[in-house]
Amino acid sequence: MDVVENTSGRGPASQVPPEIQRWNWGAFLLNWIWGIGNNALVALLVFVPLFGVIWLFVVGARGSEWAWRNRRWESVAQFQATQRRWARWGVIVWLASIVAFGCLFVGIFALLKDSEAYKLAHARLDAEARVAEIVGRPMSTGIPTGSIAVSGPSGTAELSFGVEGPKGKGTAYVVARRALGQWTLEQLVFEDEASGRRIDLAPSAPAAAASAI
Repeated sequence: MDVVENTSGRGPASQVPPEIQRWNWGAFLLNWIWGIGNNALVALLVFVPLFGVIWLFVVGARGSEWAWRNRRWESVAQFQATQRRWARWGVIVWLASIVAFGCLFVGIFALLKDSEAYKLAHARLDAEARVAEIVGRPMSTGIPTGSIAVSGPSGTAELSFGVEGPKGKGTAYVVARRALGQWTLEQLVFEDEASGRRIDLAPSAPAAAASAI
């Protein structure tokens, strides 16, 4: 039986075994990190804007070939075992990233829903008979999206969130300002989902001012 010579690490002169010429998940998932670890620095081209998205798939398709040519391996078995470890770590890193981003988004939504601007808008909608006539009661509001920026006693908030009840649903759009440490609603518009009708609601008084009356 003929013994196939191990020509790994010889660059273009390396003869790539057919059994490793397949998709490399480690190269695809970890791309530039995998490239540095496997002497395949061409993987760093994933950082090129736009082109990098296409190159990411090229790295996955040709990564095994590059790694075999650019680094000395003891055997095909060692190469395959190492690439499997890269693939496992790639999956772990991606799953951890998804969980981290999910927690980040949940945290952001929780902060928006706990904001004074959101609470003021919620209370104003809940007290508005015209909105209750459209959606019915009990009325519930969804998770807000938008932005809140605060600098000392000043701040701005622009939010939108769903409003739903037993009769219908719609969307609330909010613009609020914070001055001297106090939030007030500048604009609050409810849009009925079924008809597209919009209701402009008068700004509510600041909580502190309301309690003083």
